[in-house]
Amino acid sequence: MEERGLELLAPAGSLESLKAAVQAGADAVYMGGTRFGARAYAENPGGEALLEAIDYAHLYGVKLYLTVNTLLKDAELEQELYEYLRPCYERGVDAVLVQDMGVLAAIREWFPDLPVHASTQMNLCGSGSVRLLEEAGVSRAVLARELSLAEIARIHQETGMELETFVHGALCYCYSGQCLFSSILGGRSGNRGRCAQPCRLSYEALDHGNPVSGKAVKPLLSPKDICTLDLIPRIAEAGVYSLKIEGRMKRPEYAAGVVRIYRKYIDRYLKDGKEKYRVDEADRRELLRLFNRDGFSGGYYEQHNGKNMMALSDRPAKDAEKKAYEKLIGRLRAAYVETEKKIPVRGTFLAAEGTPLTLHVRGRGAEITVEGEMPQVPKTRPMEEEQICRQLMKTGNTPFVWEDLQIRMEGPLFIPVQELNRIRREALSGYEAALLAHGRRAAGKARECINPLRRPVPAERTALHISVETEEQLGAVLSAAEDLRRDRIPLTAIFLEQETMEEYMSELTEKVHRQGLEAWTALPHIFRMGTENRFYRHPELWNGAYMDGFLVRNPEEYMFLKENRADGRIILDHNVYTWNRRSRRFWKEQGAWMFTDPLELNAGELRAVSGEDSVRMIYGRYPMMVTAGCLHRTLDRCGNKPEVWTLRDRYAKEFPVKNYCRDCYNIIYNSQPLCLLDLEEKIRGIGAFRLSFTTEGKEQVSKVLDAWMKRERLEAEITRGHFKRGVE
Repeated sequence: MEERGLELLAPAGSLESLKAAVQAGADAVYMGGTRFGARAYAENPGGEALLEAIDYAHLYGVKLYLTVNTLLKDAELEQELYEYLRPCYERGVDAVLVQDMGVLAAIREWFPDLPVHASTQMNLCGSGSVRLLEEAGVSRAVLARELSLAEIARIHQETGMELETFVHGALCYCYSGQCLFSSILGGRSGNRGRCAQPCRLSYEALDHGNPVSGKAVKPLLSPKDICTLDLIPRIAEAGVYSLKIEGRMKRPEYAAGVVRIYRKYIDRYLKDGKEKYRVDEADRRELLRLFNRDGFSGGYYEQHNGKNMMALSDRPAKDAEKKAYEKLIGRLRAAYVETEKKIPVRGTFLAAEGTPLTLHVRGRGAEITVEGEMPQVPKTRPMEEEQICRQLMKTGNTPFVWEDLQIRMEGPLFIPVQELNRIRREALSGYEAALLAHGRRAAGKARECINPLRRPVPAERTALHISVETEEQLGAVLSAAEDLRRDRIPLTAIFLEQETMEEYMSELTEKVHRQGLEAWTALPHIFRMGTENRFYRHPELWNGAYMDGFLVRNPEEYMFLKENRADGRIILDHNVYTWNRRSRRFWKEQGAWMFTDPLELNAGELRAVSGEDSVRMIYGRYPMMVTAGCLHRTLDRCGNKPEVWTLRDRYAKEFPVKNYCRDCYNIIYNSQPLCLLDLEEKIRGIGAFRLSFTTEGKEQVSKVLDAWMKRERLEAEITRGHFKRGVE
């Protein structure tokens, strides 16, 4: 832990923003380079500029965390990442943020002493996933933004991991890392840092074709920015160490303004404690003036979802508000962007006849002594101490300023001005080099790949898996089960959605077994404290001998099964990302049996990672968003029962929305189902194909099954997904 007890972590989307955040009082900054960061459209520095950013932060005693928090394709990870990271590693970058388990494994292998932080893109919702990452070598966890203070406190108590959470800025509607909305609509993947933010657009909500969101379309998926000034004491007491500000796409003045105010209140809390902690209304208004969407909310710390968290009004700023904003921006630019505070240093200058001049410089974390020429015996009037001091005090364009400079002279002496200038320049530049050297790493500590990766092994035979969410869908599948089992790609397993079929799981599993098929449980998309508590109360949900295995959708579920010794094999779903061979090797070593192929890779990219242990989804609606936010709660229509609504966009496309009330989350599905039923010949060597039924009725299920057995394209609006195009 730092001496301050809390870390204020600021965004830096450019070198100018980094400097502004440092000048305003940040303890650390997070920044991306030109590759592999979750904000690809920020003014991310590259090459020497990125190394300069590391040096600048370190001069001021500020840490710099590099974002590599996107999913990497196999070729990128194996051919590019090492050379990209190595200069930053040697320069002393303080940590790397990652989303990809393959990237995590590679960094631990290549740079074993480089700290790794788990990005919020990993969607960490509980202590199980945090323990998994701790075992894998992660030193800090950036928790999911949707967690409550109680959930955070429990994670802190059960793991002791250093925790980081967002305290100010924009809030995604979707659980981080679980969004394909931008990817599917326009090919700009949030998992690659290229989100186009379709959630900020306006939509109409429909219930069986009837509008339920009023006459005017609204930004139904656009949360307010969060502001947690009032919650700082409670967030700290829950066990959070690093308080993170969002905003790498915003201007430097924003970073400086938000950091300045949060610095003030973090220091106030650390000095005065919770009892005397108060927030001044003027500071709250200043944050609103800097940026807001229909005001602020406190985020998910104290509530699960709700209308008051959403920016439903798209009111443009008034002229007076615009003027106040520009005035504030001008003040912040003058104070933190155009002006740089000097770094205080202390020094001692010694001059004596017959002895070389010495200037000793010391400060935070380093000290250095520089020798000069012998002082001369004056022919006329000797130099006065004041003259020497005045010359040495001229620090010029260096980042330093003398906090204290002691001049010690013995006897009458004369020292040429150019010699004073030289010794001063050499001492300050040497001190700067010594200060930066503390964080540098030796090149020899890095090592390239030492464990060769196995090439995928093609499957000799392919099986068919089908997942269902309703008894009606299951009935349609079982009616065709005999024909499906005799197909050249035989049906072998049915996956039953626990979230919607929990009460009848034992009975439905028995029906599947009577058909000679395996029955697997598809675990919930989100597994939080409430879900875990329910599982402990009802062990038959996950530890029944009648289950053949589990479809796992997040690391929480994997660790729950592992730590409770549940019987059955594990298949990872597509949203437990395995974009590269290293991520698959990681999960294989953890005990996973098969992997569902990612939905954003194209056919060529999938060939590099897919084989006998791969499952390929060939039919089904892509889950575009998994959200803690709920349309029913937003529109004051919560009936606490599962329903299917529709979102209609400005192009009249309609996206089904299912609310899963048992664990209180929504899934927004694509308007068109993926259909690769007629492309069997182009998808060879895969262990299993999967048909995924979500919103379909009995008749639709039967049509899909018939088209599959005939290897025909559906006579309906379909999408090929990313099978051909992939993502950048």
